Amino acid sequence: MDIGFIGLGVMGQPMALNLARAGTQLIVWNRSADRCESLRAAGATVATNPAEIFERTRVVCLMLVDGDAIDAVLGRGTSQFSANVAHHTIVQMGTTSPDYSRGLEADIRNAGGSYVEAPVSGSRKPAEAGQLVAMLAGEDTAIESVRPLLEPMCHQTMVCGPVPNGLLMKLAVNLFLMTTVTGLAEAAHFAERHGLDMQQFRAIVDAGQMASDISRVKILKLVTRDFEEVQASITNVLDNNRLIAEAARRGEVASPLLDVCYALYSETLALGHGQSDMMAVVHALEARTDSGKSSRSTRPTISSRRR
Repeated sequence: MDIGFIGLGVMGQPMALNLARAGTQLIVWNRSADRCESLRAAGATVATNPAEIFERTRVVCLMLVDGDAIDAVLGRGTSQFSANVAHHTIVQMGTTSPDYSRGLEADIRNAGGSYVEAPVSGSRKPAEAGQLVAMLAGEDTAIESVRPLLEPMCHQTMVCGPVPNGLLMKLAVNLFLMTTVTGLAEAAHFAERHGLDMQQFRAIVDAGQMASDISRVKILKLVTRDFEEVQASITNVLDNNRLIAEAARRGEVASPLLDVCYALYSETLALGHGQSDMMAVVHALEARTDSGKSSRSTRPTISSRRR
């Protein structure tokens, strides 16, 4: 059975490559045609347009930037939508708002198709290694029909219940990721401004109980100031931050650390680092320090007990 894959960006391209290299009969399409060439070399068929993929396949994976891109590819809101999704299973692997996904599922099912939410946890390097974690949501039959197809991309697939639980789970995981790596950037900034040996700082963090796969990758970026090899861009992280914040507000859930991150990533974007890796958030911290925003007068007072 041929499988369709639409969206060959930073994450989509290595994900699709893992499918092709595993022997999946794959048909791909991307708006920028040059992103398809590595897939062609790996044995995938390159479609001339999205409609060709829907004509030739019954399962289509989408790894697109946002709801507008998804709607455009599916023809949502046009007469072509039903023809594209009827008798198809649409596997939506990108990150959108939970409300958007809930509405998309309803439209696809009303048109005679099936829908599986399958956002993934992991950045570009885990995508290249086939070490992503997929959070699946939807009808049980649809989930089980596509779950084996995801194995070349994902070392684990977790069933989270009905739509939009997959995306809510992804947003929860991203909140943890975002606040953790932003804290790491602040710690590195603190160490650097106190004149500490940054390689030693890295070695100590890597050796301690707080070390993880993500901390080891991100602390190396901080120490070497390598923000050009992008695993998740400032712009992308800010978009995710907005989605999480909207879901938090809608659910009346407190998210103070997320709000601080939103301010810092917004400042980093304003400084011109939107296409840099998320660890470029350290630029916002440096700008605050250099402008005096970290002065004692702006800090909360921390009282100490008398001995």
